[in-house]
Amino acid sequence: MARTGHLRASDADREQVAERLRNAATEGRIGIDELEERLSATLAARTYAELEAVVADLPGPQPVRRRTFVPTSSVARVAIALAIAIPVMVAAVAVVTAFLSAWLVWAAIGWYVFGHHRRSRRGYGPRHAHRQAGAGPGRDFWT
Repeated sequence: MARTGHLRASDADREQVAERLRNAATEGRIGIDELEERLSATLAARTYAELEAVVADLPGPQPVRRRTFVPTSSVARVAIALAIAIPVMVAAVAVVTAFLSAWLVWAAIGWYVFGHHRRSRRGYGPRHAHRQAGAGPGRDFWT
């Protein structure tokens, strides 16, 4: 507590202490005259130490202090997020790849069954009609 007592308090911190003082007056812990004195001291307070002195003898939570930036917690959060995100992305890629490869297999089977079957019947159709009609090699069927 003493470490951050020299830091400046915000308006939200002063309002939180004022609310705590109002609750103490409602509960009968302090009188109306004392409430006015403490509220004026609260509104004039500049640091956390001054705010703590106003409510030091009252039970309840201490004024909320701003958190300081701790790089280890943010690094840990990033590491946990990556530990979760990477396996999820790998699983999603595996599912999509399996789905696409299954469709490619069925497409290849369909091409083989239907496409290969048509190509194996050479000699039939309008391109090779002169061979069926008995025309000789090099002669055109239509002339």
